[in-house]
Amino acid sequence: MTSWKRSGPLRVLLLCCVAFAVCSEASSAGAGPCWSPSVTTCADCLRRGPQCAWCFQEDFLHGAEQSRRCDLSDNLRRRGCGLEFMEQSGVKVEVDATLSSTQVSPRQIDITLRPGSEASFIVSVKQLERYPVDLYYLVDVSASMQDNLDHLKTVGIALSLQMMQHTSDLWLGFGSFVDKPVSPYISVHPSKIDNPCSDYQTECRPAHGFHNVLSMTGNISEFTRTMKRQRISGNVDTPEGGLDAMLQAAVCQRAVGWRPGAKRLLLMMTDQPSHLALDSRLAGIVTPHDGKCHLENNVYTGSTRMDHPSLSQLSDKLLENHIYPIFAVEKKQYQWYEELGKLLPASFLGKLGQFQASNLIDLVVDAYKRLLSEVAVSVSVEDKAVSRYWVSVSPLCPRGSTAKDQSCSGVQPGQTVYFNITVGQHSCADDGGDVIMSVRPVGYNESTVIRIRSKCQCKCGPTGRCDGNDQPPCREGQRGVNQQQRPDHGHMKDSSLDPNRNCKSHGSNVNCSGRGVCECGGCLCDQSRLGIVYGKYCEMDDFSCPYERGQLCGGRGVCVLGECACEDGWTGDRCGCPASKTLCQSPDGLLCSGRGRCVCGKCMCEDPQHSGDFCERCPTCQLSRQSPCKSVDCHRSQGLSQKEVELCNTTCALYAGSMTDVSERVSSGRLVGTFLCVCALTVLCGLVVVAVSRLLLQRRVMPRGGAGADLDYPCTGKDVSYIPTTNEKTVTYRRDRPPEHPMEMHIQVPKMPLDDHWHF
Repeated sequence: MTSWKRSGPLRVLLLCCVAFAVCSEASSAGAGPCWSPSVTTCADCLRRGPQCAWCFQEDFLHGAEQSRRCDLSDNLRRRGCGLEFMEQSGVKVEVDATLSSTQVSPRQIDITLRPGSEASFIVSVKQLERYPVDLYYLVDVSASMQDNLDHLKTVGIALSLQMMQHTSDLWLGFGSFVDKPVSPYISVHPSKIDNPCSDYQTECRPAHGFHNVLSMTGNISEFTRTMKRQRISGNVDTPEGGLDAMLQAAVCQRAVGWRPGAKRLLLMMTDQPSHLALDSRLAGIVTPHDGKCHLENNVYTGSTRMDHPSLSQLSDKLLENHIYPIFAVEKKQYQWYEELGKLLPASFLGKLGQFQASNLIDLVVDAYKRLLSEVAVSVSVEDKAVSRYWVSVSPLCPRGSTAKDQSCSGVQPGQTVYFNITVGQHSCADDGGDVIMSVRPVGYNESTVIRIRSKCQCKCGPTGRCDGNDQPPCREGQRGVNQQQRPDHGHMKDSSLDPNRNCKSHGSNVNCSGRGVCECGGCLCDQSRLGIVYGKYCEMDDFSCPYERGQLCGGRGVCVLGECACEDGWTGDRCGCPASKTLCQSPDGLLCSGRGRCVCGKCMCEDPQHSGDFCERCPTCQLSRQSPCKSVDCHRSQGLSQKEVELCNTTCALYAGSMTDVSERVSSGRLVGTFLCVCALTVLCGLVVVAVSRLLLQRRVMPRGGAGADLDYPCTGKDVSYIPTTNEKTVTYRRDRPPEHPMEMHIQVPKMPLDDHWHF
């Protein structure tokens, strides 16, 4: 039990190593990101990821399972599949540059994706110097707004004069709202339906959800006259129907008169919060808002039939119609509308103590300048495809501006903002139809339309056959014949009658090389955990190749016909040699310092005198440089004949070679002599240490004095009388049958006197 406890950790470690080895073999055998036993069709392969490819070549890995046709395109190519027989990722981005644009470009993009893939493109948004502006006043005309409404009757002319500094074309419109004209929002007493202010002896307008009083016009005088004719109305509860009126003002473009090329500002003025979706249930209205225009004679007719719109619905309609919302509210309601503005893109909120003309003009001008200086985009996709795609937006802001989330702030007129947009696909749709995606710069009347085509089906070339199976289907009776051997009645076998003859290679009596079964006259190769067994007779595999560091082909290639097909950048029979020669470049940029060859990423020096990683070292080269051959008279060969010069050069070369040999021998002899000297010195030092140790021990044992004293024992300081001269010992002997008293014997052994000497 103890031995098991002691060896337990060792055995656990051994089992882990074995499991790791098996897993590494399995992973090297093809368990990559693409291959899986469940992948049996080209469509399944494409869903594995954008890096996967399907080989529909007929003779590819003959006899192997269909799932082996799905792999990385590089691996399929190394195993013999041509590029023209691969169904692989077809991510494409096509930009239509024929559509002209002044602010947003491009206007249309076609993208081809497949599950797991992504595509990126750039959308540019240019800020123009001046824009035409449409400003629509949407005013709460409930009784509490009486004083504020009187202050607004003089705002038209002053606002137009102020906005002339920023635009040369300003149009104004006006609309009013109160609340839904049903109980419990208003009083349904007959006397108060037509005049909600009858209790105060004042003539009021009937309550209404939204009334488009004045459509967009460039006549500022007409706008002023319309404002002066406005009267208040009344309701019962505190919240108003502002959001319901905002949606109608946004979607009813013809009735309101929004211009296509203008910046659209929707200014809502109120002193109370607004009703939200589901609030209409108090009045028994449960039908959700459909987001459409319901104006008849400029009056909202769907107020009593449909619920208030949701915030998301209102946000989509404002973006879809390129409208900037501006809220002018009193201080008491500022916090409520501040939270509301976070859910509405490009909204602006102003706090006013009283709705005076000067304050309101400053609010509109500041909002317009701020909205123009901030450029943001909104990406929308069809509801049915929201779960199948993902989008990422990264703004590239011009100099002087600041990036924030998906927008740029501080953009000046004339500058261009670029947005890098990436679209990715999670899965395929059942119908396989195209999907429309829109990229809308907030507040702009131009947008980019993106058409996404999902590549979820395979074409597999002109034949359309993706399985690559050229074997005829089995007949019902043939399968049983192939699996059974016919009886032998002693006659000579005829090979032509053997049903499995097509499963045996030439000169072999074994079906499918012993690594498969014969079905329908063809080999169906066995599956191996080591790799793929394939071939007409299952005679080939992809794991009978050299291993490097425990991995097949060093993990840098695949095994094809017993040889490693290496990845790009690697060579060698085990794919262990880098193809690049950068590892052999010396610091001076030369290959092996110009003195060798680069073999498998290492320098092989041509001259045995040189050594080092880059053949940069040469200990004996200095001696050869100091050779007297450099200074012999034959180098000064002026006046010598040609033959004498050749003889002199030959002699100098031989002399230099001999000097090199001598220097090598001298250097080797010096090394041997140095080794022998060190050994002799070590032995001598050992002998000296032994001799000194022996002398020290002798001096410690011998007494002080002359030669005669060397034989005497030292005497201690004790008195001699105390030293016994006789050593007595009593021994008792007993017999087997002792008498009544035992017998005792006394033995006295005298000691040697201290002064006596040893006698030999």
